[in-house]
Amino acid sequence: MAKRTAIIDIGSNSARLVIFEKTSRYGFHLICEQKSKVRIGEGAYAKKSYLQPIGIKRAYLTLKSFLHTIDKYQANKTLCVATSALRDAPNGKIFTTWIKKELGLQIKVIDGLKEASYGAIAAANLLPITDGISIDIGGGSSDIALIQNSTIVDTYSLNLGTVRLKELFFDKTEENSLINEKAKAFIHNELEKLPSHFKHSLAIGIGGTARTLSKGIMKRAEYPLDKLHAFGYTIETYLPYLTAIPHSSAKNLKQFGLKKNRYDTIREGALIFTEILAHIEAKEVISSAVGVREGVFLEQILRDDKLKFPKSINPSIHSILDRFKPLVNIEKKRKAKLQIATNLYSMLQKEIQDNTRYKDELLWALKLSSIGKTLTIYKAHQHAFYIAMQELNYGFSHKESLLISLLLRMHTKELLNKPLYEKYKSLLPEKQALRWLSFV
Repeated sequence: MAKRTAIIDIGSNSARLVIFEKTSRYGFHLICEQKSKVRIGEGAYAKKSYLQPIGIKRAYLTLKSFLHTIDKYQANKTLCVATSALRDAPNGKIFTTWIKKELGLQIKVIDGLKEASYGAIAAANLLPITDGISIDIGGGSSDIALIQNSTIVDTYSLNLGTVRLKELFFDKTEENSLINEKAKAFIHNELEKLPSHFKHSLAIGIGGTARTLSKGIMKRAEYPLDKLHAFGYTIETYLPYLTAIPHSSAKNLKQFGLKKNRYDTIREGALIFTEILAHIEAKEVISSAVGVREGVFLEQILRDDKLKFPKSINPSIHSILDRFKPLVNIEKKRKAKLQIATNLYSMLQKEIQDNTRYKDELLWALKLSSIGKTLTIYKAHQHAFYIAMQELNYGFSHKESLLISLLLRMHTKELLNKPLYEKYKSLLPEKQALRWLSFV
């Protein structure tokens, strides 16, 4: 497997580039990310799905820029996938052949089932979930996967996309209520094709629409942690917010706390998302900052592992330890330290009385306890806290990653940082529990 791998994902609405660097067999981290709103599918859905010159030109210039970045980062391998806009386009093959000739880039056009599979591979491996239904709403399609016991058991692709709905309905000069009525009927007609076993209480939101809506909810809820990946919410609580967006005019979208660059397709996306959530009978949503690109990458590194990380492996932990190697003498003592901590935690249960519920977080914190010293011994606990807050991205809930980070931040001279505790109080255990964990 190449040390640095570049992945390009060409969607109907935007094109993205990510470059991953491997640090070990299972360790990796993101070193570059770029996005361009190419809208390659612009005008296509009203023209029998034919790609139009304006979208083709933007895509060409973006891909040329991406290749320059890939060269600058000296990536060893480049993979490029394209989704619904190109697979639906009768002139899609002409475009990919032309790009290959002009730029030397091989574009692999994937079908909707493969697109759904890639998103689900990423979600199943990089989110703290084992079961659920992933929903990836793109510009031209909505790709859905059913996950059970961390395994993808079925996938389906619906012809429901934000750009598709925008051009078919929302760009029309009609009353907003009539537009929503027609668009909803179109969505319901498509959802009837979804097999009946696609039902689950947990929906996994992948893609720009789900991310934008989650960010809006985080802002509205004044959520203390600025991290989208693994953020969750109950649908009942925020359904009025979600359902109000499609009925808003473009001018009034500001009130929802959404980014301006999403205004052009978020009404369509919110309508598709809420209708799918209702159809699959979801009760909760967990947000995913990973999707097709990460799925393409994981397919490469987990090819010999049945597309799953081994149970004892967390890629974030591996990557941190690979890059912030503890001192050699500390490394030798680590296994003994973990066993001592485990025994002490069990022995003190009469006082702590938490049924060792935080054992995993305690052991993760112990494994990472020396990472700050690789920068400098001065205020090493603060460096460790910052590294963990930024790098514990995969496989942990927000409560877990915060607890691990705060345990690293605690120091013998200052056991509990009050401002930090107050800021994240809603996501942390009680003070007494933290003090005991810090003592252990």
